[in-house]
Amino acid sequence: MKIVIIDYGLGNLGSVKNTLNKLGVDSMISKSIDDIEKADALILPGVGSAKQGMENLKTQCLDKVLINEIKKGKPFLGICLGMQLLFSTSEEGNVKCLNVINGKVKKFNSELKVPQIGWNEVRIKSLELRVKNLFKNVLDKSSFYFVNSFYCLPDDKSVIVGKTEYGINYCSVLLKNNITATQFHPEKSGQIGQQFIKNWLNLI
Repeated sequence: MKIVIIDYGLGNLGSVKNTLNKLGVDSMISKSIDDIEKADALILPGVGSAKQGMENLKTQCLDKVLINEIKKGKPFLGICLGMQLLFSTSEEGNVKCLNVINGKVKKFNSELKVPQIGWNEVRIKSLELRVKNLFKNVLDKSSFYFVNSFYCLPDDKSVIVGKTEYGINYCSVLLKNNITATQFHPEKSGQIGQQFIKNWLNLI
């Protein structure tokens, strides 16, 4: 199995690859459309702004490729900004995103310290079998590492499988068909994050 970590100029690419290396998974960092189309699964990491992220994807002609590969059913993991870019729009720069998940990305209340930086709990919100497998050996209320000023608000609440409290209860993990996405950084979350990525790999 070949995993492609998408290089669009933003993200902890090396950290994600190191985690996959520890799990013995064949992976590569690439911005090549050919590599993306030939991959068995895709990971879109991300740190930075939605506006810059979308500009970079469009400049490299990767936006349409990603939409097509996701629509074809290719397993996909979005991390942090890589999760937010899946949505219809983001308040960060008032930008249109990939629109493969209906909904919007909103800014945390100004009364909160933003960005949220550090460890926070994830509450598992579904007992469906695929969700159980995604969280195998990951306890409810396990802590993961977050760095975010914005949060995702999907129109279809059934795709929310994990929630986190930061001023509000927001979607920190979603699962929809071939799409898995996390607001936290599993690649920066130690053993628990490594276990989560291992579980995702076992789903595909």
